[in-house]
Formats: sequence, C-alpha cells, structure tokens
Amino acid sequence: MVGSLLLFFSLTFAITWTCWLGYATPALAPVRLLLLFLGIFAPSFVALGLTARAEGGEGLRALLGRLFAWRVNARWYVFAVGYIAAIKLAAALIHRLLYGVWPRFGAEAWYVIAAATVFSVVIGGQAGEELGWRGYALPRLAARFGFGGAGLLLGVIWAAWHLPLFFIPGGDTYGQSFPLYLLQVTALSVAMTWLYVHTNGSLLLLMLMHSAVNQTKDIVPSAVAGASNAFALSTSRVAWLTVALLWILAGYFLVRLSRFRLSADYNAALCASPRPVSS
Repeated sequence: MVGSLLLFFSLTFAITWTCWLGYATPALAPVRLLLLFLGIFAPSFVALGLTARAEGGEGLRALLGRLFAWRVNARWYVFAVGYIAAIKLAAALIHRLLYGVWPRFGAEAWYVIAAATVFSVVIGGQAGEELGWRGYALPRLAARFGFGGAGLLLGVIWAAWHLPLFFIPGGDTYGQSFPLYLLQVTALSVAMTWLYVHTNGSLLLLMLMHSAVNQTKDIVPSAVAGASNAFALSTSRVAWLTVALLWILAGYFLVRLSRFRLSADYNAALCASPRPVSS
C-alpha cells in the first residue's frame, strides 16, 4: 500500500510539473493549453493506470462509478456548495466588526457563479483531480493514518502539487503567498475528508465542492494586488480571517473524524469502493 501511494504521488508530481514547466516555456506556446490541462488531469490519469494494473476492469468500474454516486442526503449538497462561500461571508462580517469597514466584494453575479460551478462539474473538470486525490489516495492514506491524518497529509501534498503555478505569470496564484495557500488548502482538505466519510466516498459530491470552492472563493477576494514573492506571508486581512475560520472548523472535523475508520472489508482488500463507518 505504501509503495502504491509513493508511486502515485511520484508519477503525479513528475507528470504535472513537467507539463506545467512546458506550459511556462515560450517555445511551446502552440500547445500551452494542452500542457496545462494534461498537468491538471495527471492525478486522475495516474490513479486510473495504477488501479487498472492492480485491480483490472472491476477496480476501474468501481472507481469510475463513484463519479456518479449522487444518492446522498440533501444537506451534503448544501455543505458542498456553500462551505467556502459561508466562510468568506463570515470573514467579511468579522472584518467589518473588527476594522469598521467592509472588505472588497467580488463583482460576479450569483447566477454566473452557480452556472460556472455546475458547468465545471458537468464537463468533468474536477474529475481531473478528484479521481486521484480522493478517489485513489485518500482511502489508502486513511487505511494507514486514519481519516484525520489522511486529510491533513493529503492537504499538504495537494497544496505542494500546485506550487509551480505560483511562479507562472498570468495565473491567479502568481506571486501570491504559498504559505497562506498551504494553510488554507490543508484545512480545506480536512473539510473535504469530512464530506467524503458522510457521502460514502462520493466523488460527485467532492467534485461539486471542489468546483464551488474555485468559483466562490472570490466573492470576498483575498488575493494581494501586485504580489510577487510566493514565499512571503500574505498581507490580506481577509485571507488570514479565512484561514482562521477554516482551521476552527477543521479542528472540529478532526476531532469527529477520529470516530471513523474504513470498513473491515475495504481495509483488507483495498478495493475501489470504500465504506466509511463509525467506530
């Protein structure tokens, strides 16, 4: 199991970072977008390849089937769609109470954000990551470290995977604070693990949450205009308020996640259909 995880992470980082290096190379401009998306989809390509090698067609069908696992309680759809939006709005309110002024709000209309969230899920954009991170890696990490430890460790790895994007001009993370991003993404990974155990590993709900995070994070923007040092700490008050709220909730989730474990059958066979149960 450890060997398969190390192989998964090694191949994923090697493919993604190579593609993104190519994306930043002017000589490869005609295929820049192709390289960008190949890098984004690397976690899932690697997960599918390793699953096919180890478990064959049955394992692949089970893994891909979790992309369509929609029969979950409606409250988890609300959680997936509204989590980061609620945190951002709470951060704005706290900013108003502490500093006497409202922070800057994003200009996108709510219906545009909603449409973009759904569209990104429908076209499979988030599947490029979620089949790998939480379809393949999370249950295997959980078998060794428990769901809390797995959520934390995967969050650090997931954030580190994005590191090249902080040095490629033109992207929304260029020059922004990577240490702050690491804190945010690690806490967010714990929240997504919480969603995972309550939806029986539904990748559809995780894709929805991933898409909603991407589309709603700028309803109260935390990016610093003109930032150029990716390893500096952010000067954005909204960003630090967001981190504080994310970690307050992550702390709650971590305490509760200690009650969950993988089912005995899954822990023994490590098939592609985990069934988290309360211990």
